[in-house]
Amino acid sequence: MSPDPSHRSLDLSLIIVSFNTCKVLRESLESVLREQGNLRMEIFVVDNHSHDRSVEMVRTEFPQVQVLASQINLGFGAANNLALAKAQGRYVVLLNSDAFLCPQSLQLAVQHMDASPHVGLAGGRLVGRDFSLQPSARMFPTILSDLFVITGLAHQFPKSRFFGRSDRTWADPLEPAEVDWVPGAFSIIRAEALDKVGFFDPDFFLYSEEVDLCLRIQQAGYKIMYWPDIVVIHIGGESSRQIKTLEMSSTGAQLIRWRMRSTLLYYRKHHGTGAWLAKMLELVVYRLTALRNALSRDPERRKRAGESWKLVQLMHQAWQDTQGGRISPPRPWKFD
Repeated sequence: MSPDPSHRSLDLSLIIVSFNTCKVLRESLESVLREQGNLRMEIFVVDNHSHDRSVEMVRTEFPQVQVLASQINLGFGAANNLALAKAQGRYVVLLNSDAFLCPQSLQLAVQHMDASPHVGLAGGRLVGRDFSLQPSARMFPTILSDLFVITGLAHQFPKSRFFGRSDRTWADPLEPAEVDWVPGAFSIIRAEALDKVGFFDPDFFLYSEEVDLCLRIQQAGYKIMYWPDIVVIHIGGESSRQIKTLEMSSTGAQLIRWRMRSTLLYYRKHHGTGAWLAKMLELVVYRLTALRNALSRDPERRKRAGESWKLVQLMHQAWQDTQGGRISPPRPWKFD
């Protein structure tokens, strides 16, 4: 349960979840302290059972930071929940351990929230180290928008409002906008909104947890905003989201399976039989892609056919894992 609102004497509670990210975590914390300014702020690092001495580094080099060390990997949402239960700020800032605040980012975030009491959660402009734009303002997933992403139509026609709906690739990234959800790499949340809707749904171990939270905040009557003058460097998104060929390593395959699990959980929770439609969409697309590439004489395309059949297998496994999106496997989700 959230702390009593009357006891919120701080401007911000900033939370970083870390899992074996010692080096970039140090850089992230340095950026936070550099941007704190006159804000009354508490900082939490929730460690998801790292093995790279992250906890020792934070406790030694950043004694002002509160470390919550979990004995298992809780995933993103449940790990944040540990700190959310202790947060005393009027606002909560979630920051990835591989994300770094740019000048004035925290000050602007608080100013915008203070001036916009109707906003429950907001995000900023995510960029790579070279300041190339990353998807930062998104719309809720639908079967149709998923089709455009999976088939590559969204990538092929980014300026189309129809095909580019999912990531709003048609929009001016320098214009503020009301959106459906923003990535969890950086967000600022009104504590009052969390009091009404609760914290992250722990059923989502990884992927879709921020989508679910933003939907619940919207349903409580708040707006979700994108403010581009808040700039945050994010390493994790520097590689392209549009993967032309998938090197199906065991780790990569498992992460895809986790993404599929969360997709099914999200659709079942919010759209009922939409979970079955989401499953069938992916199966049909992957099977057609596999058959088309299998008929080619190009060795690379024939290789991609095998990868598509692997995706079919992974979706069947995800459906079984979650009983069609009805249950979440016990945490921590494991590589197997």
